[in-house]
Amino acid sequence: MRKQSFVLAALLASAALPGFAQTRDQAAPLDFEGRFIASISDADMVASAYVDGQLGPRQGVDALSIIQLQGDPRDWTAVEVPVSNSVAGPPSAVELSPDGRWAFVVETFGPRPDNDDPHTFADLPVGSTLTVVDLADPAAPRVVETLTTPLRPQAVRMNPAGTWLAVTFHGQGAGAETPLGLFPFADGDLGEPVFPAIAGLDLADNLIDADWHPTEPVLAMITEMGNTLRFARVADDGSVTVEGNVVDVDRRPFRVEFTPDGNHAVVNAVYWGSDVQGTWNEAPRGSVLTVRYQAEGEGAEARHAFVSRVVTGVSPEGLAVSPDGQWVATTNLERSFLPYDDPRITWFSSVTLARLDPANGVLTYVGTFNYDGILPEAAVFDNSSQFLAVVNYDHFDDRVPGSSVDFWRIQADPLEPSRVELVQTTVSVPVARGAHSMTIAR
Repeated sequence: MRKQSFVLAALLASAALPGFAQTRDQAAPLDFEGRFIASISDADMVASAYVDGQLGPRQGVDALSIIQLQGDPRDWTAVEVPVSNSVAGPPSAVELSPDGRWAFVVETFGPRPDNDDPHTFADLPVGSTLTVVDLADPAAPRVVETLTTPLRPQAVRMNPAGTWLAVTFHGQGAGAETPLGLFPFADGDLGEPVFPAIAGLDLADNLIDADWHPTEPVLAMITEMGNTLRFARVADDGSVTVEGNVVDVDRRPFRVEFTPDGNHAVVNAVYWGSDVQGTWNEAPRGSVLTVRYQAEGEGAEARHAFVSRVVTGVSPEGLAVSPDGQWVATTNLERSFLPYDDPRITWFSSVTLARLDPANGVLTYVGTFNYDGILPEAAVFDNSSQFLAVVNYDHFDDRVPGSSVDFWRIQADPLEPSRVELVQTTVSVPVARGAHSMTIAR
């Protein structure tokens, strides 16, 4: 009895000490640095439509979601504005101007018919819309312009100067002679596009993604079917000149990102194909690789060189490079998108983390980290390069509505610094169902 009284007295005394938490409102640090996140959601289809073609019930409308990154992360919410978009393309369908004032969204496929009948993927019309959204007030996004483009735009990227908006078009679209459109941009207005010829590039190769060099008017461009990476310089009039050699990359590249210093291009590959059951349903693990830009020479004489490669999880659609150039992450679908009654389903998705040596472009595999989610197609690092935001297309618990943007932490063991973990935090912001592409205003 005396022992129990002593323990109780000690607890009461400790509770009165300065610094002792008397309320349970503390949380592990999430110092996610940046102004806001912009994601887009496709409300027209459930993830399993990729397998059985059944779109399932519509949930809401297509939307652009803005998450402002100020205050307590546990209080973050999204504001949304209807903007047509489609998950059936690379997760590169939303872009911000360098100052964060404007958002641009391309529509790869259009909305499903506006009735309650059961619909299949074949009911989705091919898209042809580019939407401009004014974000002068991120708390009140406002659509200010919609333009008709050639059919099936899929990736949209703006140069660091904010003067050219590059849009890639799928080879099975129509209305464009080349797979690249360059829209001049000034004072909030998009001008008449230029469709430059690109030497050696066939529409059938599918120019799936492109990225601008951080300091030069150069585009890194990947072809999904040709499995190639090429670098091209863009002149003031919008003409394009391919410089140096074309680099062979891994099978079915999906996204390309320059490193912050512009010395390397990072490319992920999903390893899909006609010789894979269902094209992607039984794909093997994917990869992420680096290519040295202008490893030797410049201009037409440049030689770009393959550097390094690591294996990822299955179907790594999303790709992110940290602002400090030291981390690369891929978001891996695994087989989370299969119908619930398919025995091949994985009741998890994953994120792969790799170290990147900015000096030489060498990648070192850190790990692949599984989590409870469906079809994660995109991720962004925060300004500190210590946190990662990941879009989660849907939830395995059907009672949970919508999608979410989930926040992760890169954490080293203080007693074993070589041990690095990527940890999903409890911070998760609900957004419209079908989130698939994302970017950040820094």
